[in-house]
Amino acid sequence: MKFLHNTNRVEAFSDAVFAFAATLLVVSLNDENSTTILKINLIGFVGFAVSFFILVSFWKLHYNFFRRTSYIDNWIITFNSVLLFVVLYYVFPLKSLINSWFGKITITADSLASLFELYGLGFLLIFLCFSLMYRRAYKKDKNMDSAMLLLFYHRHFAIFVIVALISIVLAISRVGLYFGLPGFIYALLGPLCFIHSKQFYKKYGPLKT
Repeated sequence: MKFLHNTNRVEAFSDAVFAFAATLLVVSLNDENSTTILKINLIGFVGFAVSFFILVSFWKLHYNFFRRTSYIDNWIITFNSVLLFVVLYYVFPLKSLINSWFGKITITADSLASLFELYGLGFLLIFLCFSLMYRRAYKKDKNMDSAMLLLFYHRHFAIFVIVALISIVLAISRVGLYFGLPGFIYALLGPLCFIHSKQFYKKYGPLKT
């Protein structure tokens, strides 16, 4: 006997994981060497703030997916589970990378390369999960308008995966490492996504959101 999947349960569990990830950021905010609990480390706070709002942006992308489709099956649950796992693990290298920009932690070239690789891998896996979730929903959607919207976002997030892969290759090859090239390469997302949008609209017409 086949049971229908409950989208509300999946969303509720996902929200709980995002909330737990935010809690982990708060727990790691305080400096262990602080002489008083009231002492605030400005650089650490900036790293926390940036990490927190990136986490919120991931939550919003997740929220948007379940607003754009009501379809759910075991494949989407699997991709969603991997996404949540990576988000939990992702916040720590992200925060360390931000702190290294402000000079809060001393980091060697090899450590910086490893950090870029880990950051890129997390970024790649997160948006790969989003892309695969949209692709699965697109394949099962019977409505042409909503299916085209799902196809658009499948390809849109696939661009994020490709750029992350380029960043990882640059970090492994140590190309432009001292200039932060593996990080600056993410600036390609803007023009690449713009070109994709133009080409998609030209081929399929305006999307109905």
